[in-house]
Amino acid sequence: MAPVVTSVSPAQGAPAGGTNVTITGSGFTGATKVKFGPNGTNFILVSDTQITAKTPPGTGTVQVTVTAPTGTSTQNVFFTYAQAPVLTTLSPTSGPTSGGNVVTLNGTNLTGATSVKFGSNSAVILTNTATQITAIAPAGPPSSVNVTVTTAGGTSNALTYTYTAIPAPILTNLNPTSGPTSGGNVVTLNGTNLTGATSVNFGSNSAVILTNTATQITAIAPAGPPSSVNVTVTTPGGTSNALTYTYIAAPIPTLTSLSPTSGPTSGGNTVTLNGTNLTGATTVLFGPSPATILTNTATQITVTAPPGTGPVNVTVTTPGGTSNALTYTYVAASVPVLSSLSPTSGPTSGGNVVTLNGSNLAGATSVKFGSNSASILTNTASQITVSAPAGPPSSVSVTVTTAGGTSNPLPYFYLAAPTLSDLSPHLGPDTGGNTVTVFGTNLTLTNAVNFGGNPAAAFTVVSDNQLTVTAPAGSGTVVVTVTTPGGTSTAATGNPYYTYLGAPVLTSLTPSHGADVGGDAIVLSGSNLTFTDAVTFGGVPASFSAISDTQVVATSPGGAPGTVNVVAQTPAGSSNGLPYVYDPS
Repeated sequence: MAPVVTSVSPAQGAPAGGTNVTITGSGFTGATKVKFGPNGTNFILVSDTQITAKTPPGTGTVQVTVTAPTGTSTQNVFFTYAQAPVLTTLSPTSGPTSGGNVVTLNGTNLTGATSVKFGSNSAVILTNTATQITAIAPAGPPSSVNVTVTTAGGTSNALTYTYTAIPAPILTNLNPTSGPTSGGNVVTLNGTNLTGATSVNFGSNSAVILTNTATQITAIAPAGPPSSVNVTVTTPGGTSNALTYTYIAAPIPTLTSLSPTSGPTSGGNTVTLNGTNLTGATTVLFGPSPATILTNTATQITVTAPPGTGPVNVTVTTPGGTSNALTYTYVAASVPVLSSLSPTSGPTSGGNVVTLNGSNLAGATSVKFGSNSASILTNTASQITVSAPAGPPSSVSVTVTTAGGTSNPLPYFYLAAPTLSDLSPHLGPDTGGNTVTVFGTNLTLTNAVNFGGNPAAAFTVVSDNQLTVTAPAGSGTVVVTVTTPGGTSTAATGNPYYTYLGAPVLTSLTPSHGADVGGDAIVLSGSNLTFTDAVTFGGVPASFSAISDTQVVATSPGGAPGTVNVVAQTPAGSSNGLPYVYDPS
């Protein structure tokens, strides 16, 4: 059986040949020839299943075959002659002798780079594509070196990279030049050649570097004993000159007063501590319990008191030590008591401000309307104001909870907003003063009625479904609204519209006389006549038809010979009278 080739490793190499490869398969015993495409090569028969060979020169992808006394292999196992890498540019073309900077190599055939050399030193490869490699430059002496790339296709042409000696750092000043023995303060170091600082030492202690430029470093000073120490900076260029920094022992803190000197056992209240040398407080203890520090200056600290019981010692600890003790007394909180609410009702939508009066209300943690929490707006020992939550139409219990417990309940009523369905009448004089009946629901607790933006002069609650209202003066067509503790009605339902009318005015009659038997058509001219609801001739009603806002046609009734006044009437009132003469028949 002819030999079988199953793989070749590696599967690619340089066009110049010379790549050592291992061919695996079977039936290799007595092999007489190994070929890469048309080119044969020297080989070593390792076993019936393995041959080692050195590739001949070639190009492209070629088939690898083995010939033995039993025949020649036919399997499609290939070897690729990779193209040699070519470098076109470096960026940057120079760097520090310490290395460590990232260099970008551009070119072609760079895929699968196995090494990037700066002279004889290998760089660390970060990224690798067919056209670009990024690498970390190794260290090197001040000189120019050749940069090359090696892939399966061989080693590239060389480009020049120059190692530049880094100048030693120089310090010119420190700010500040002293600080507490506890360290922790920020020190600014100014100078030159400070880029790439690897350490900042205060004596033998390392500082934490915060920022670093060529001319400035900021660092957190380490702790140190009361003394003067040398501050130095180390960069790849060496260690700088030394500048003096002095550690100063912090004075012991002193407490002079507390405010307040007592509080609830639950803690949570703010306590102000006054004294001296309080800067940099690390701990404030109420007995064995630490308080939360809110603010801290040299003369004052504010804290949130922790929970506790009985009288305890309050102390402050700073880098200078621990202060004298002042007494703070924990007082068991009394159960809150509610005496009144104002108002005692409100809309189902909530959002209205309710004032709760009582005693022992300080430090309220919650105000509940039934099972719903209200937003607390203000809180003193005798009064709380809240924004009521939403709730369904019903009565709920309002309670307050403090560190002392939960108060007695007081009733609060959620009221549905009023609705208006109709008015009677819908028309009236612009001077107001007429009575309007308002129909709707939830009207019992009405506290205001408005015609547009004008409040009604007076109103009477007839029932939960009806009001009588004295209309205010106004103009145009307006929406009538009713306000109760449950809210204000809208025009979304019903017909709550009311139209103000100007008083009717007559300017002429045509004709102005007629037969005493009546029956003549008389044209009344004037203004505000659209809603005319009566025409009288000397008090006698006449049939009529309103033609427009300026004209009404009436049929004269019979009358005694002589002169009578003709008057038009609308919901806004009666017009002036014009004379009409009955002629004897």
